[in-house]
Amino acid sequence: MLSRRNFMTSGLVTGLMGLLAFVSPALAHKTRGKKYVLPEKYKPRVVKLRKINPPAGEIHVFPDEFFLYWTLANGKAIRYGVGVGRGNLYHPGTFYVGAKREWPEWTPTPDMIKRQPRLFARWAKGMPGGIRNPLGARALYLFTRGKRDTYLRIHGTNNPRTIGVAVSNGCARLVNNLVIELYDRVPVGTKVVLHPKAGAGPVHT
Repeated sequence: MLSRRNFMTSGLVTGLMGLLAFVSPALAHKTRGKKYVLPEKYKPRVVKLRKINPPAGEIHVFPDEFFLYWTLANGKAIRYGVGVGRGNLYHPGTFYVGAKREWPEWTPTPDMIKRQPRLFARWAKGMPGGIRNPLGARALYLFTRGKRDTYLRIHGTNNPRTIGVAVSNGCARLVNNLVIELYDRVPVGTKVVLHPKAGAGPVHT
């Protein structure tokens, strides 16, 4: 669907690399066990869009590829590797960034508590923001056009092993240093398209 060829404009690429460099690597690599390096294909790069042609300033997530695209002008985008919702917990659709938070508090939804009470019931009243919080360093809150919170998030993680994996309860995740970069690019009101999974069954809440 999308070309891997880099669009090498020196100003954009230099700016992108500068943003990546200023964030502490510990945010991306702090995890249990041995140090894990994010695979090269999931690191951000500027690509040419082939089969879609959205305007600049949108987010598009393709769950089967495990990529998120922040669209630029002239049919190009910055591509990031992501983790997505497991099974039928992924929710395709068109949404809008209704709020943004740095080191956000996290509260599991009632459905999450019902599915996995041993994991989530203790946080029914919320978990403070911090490095161990499941939403990581930053979160973009996805709302409907009518400004209703969907409880879907694009957020950070301190576990890079979950990038390129269908692992979450429905949200898309980036490693912490990259979600910080994306967060700084994306204004409230941004259109977000979560494209469908191939052959997916009914969506669970």
